[in-house]
Amino acid sequence: MNYPLLNAFLTMLWLFLLALWFLLLFRVITDVFRDDSLNGWAKAGWTIFVIVLPVVGVLTYLVVRGRGMGDREVAAVRAREARFHTAMAGRVPSQAEELDRLAALKEHGDLTAEEYRRAKAKVLTG
Repeated sequence: MNYPLLNAFLTMLWLFLLALWFLLLFRVITDVFRDDSLNGWAKAGWTIFVIVLPVVGVLTYLVVRGRGMGDREVAAVRAREARFHTAMAGRVPSQAEELDRLAALKEHGDLTAEEYRRAKAKVLTG
């Protein structure tokens, strides 16, 4: 074996930094296309700048537009959550969810055994 331990460590370090670099590059490109305040030409310009001069382009983007990256990410997450809650609002619970809810009410003492039995039969019959 003619590959010293320090060289193996440095190789792993460089691979990690390369993976980190690509993660940052894709994050910047994703942010460019997610931003609704940029028009098409601005998006094309930033993309070309980041691809042609990657290091300078990414660092420039982070300095010029980096502050809003977090805000755009938070807005996107909130929009996804709102769509999820809207979709789930009109959903009818399944039999398993309803039975689980009834069992919790019985264990908590809010339902008697007879009320639980009748409610369970009603859920199971539809």
